[in-house]
Amino acid sequence: MKINRIDHVSINVNNLSEAKAFFLDIGLEVKAEWGLEGDQLDRIVGLKNVRTECVGLGMPDGQAWLELVKYNSPTDVSAPQQPSPNTLGIRHICFAVKDLEAIVAILKEKGIEIFSEIEQYENSYRLCYVRGPEGIILELAEKIV
Repeated sequence: MKINRIDHVSINVNNLSEAKAFFLDIGLEVKAEWGLEGDQLDRIVGLKNVRTECVGLGMPDGQAWLELVKYNSPTDVSAPQQPSPNTLGIRHICFAVKDLEAIVAILKEKGIEIFSEIEQYENSYRLCYVRGPEGIILELAEKIV
């Protein structure tokens, strides 16, 4: 048995256009948009009467794939969580970036929550945590060369 790679990370959202804009702001590109429904999807996800809208986002070099999924049916009536970075479970996605200051400035202009100012970790990275729409936490990491 062998795992070849992570195929994708999926994030469920209520506001698909807002989440899409957030990831476009940090440099991802829309690779595909689609909707899914039907008996086969119901069986795959273990729910009934599933209807989704999806946006596939990727890195310009094609190395990573992120799916944003809006469940139109059945809907989750709970409010999005606002977890802290230390909340148990899958908590954040880290993106290696260039020009961290420029990205953080764009996000600040758009009202995105910045957990802290940009911090240097030893002589290896400059880091910043941000919270996007619906509680999505990203770590932005710029390698020091």
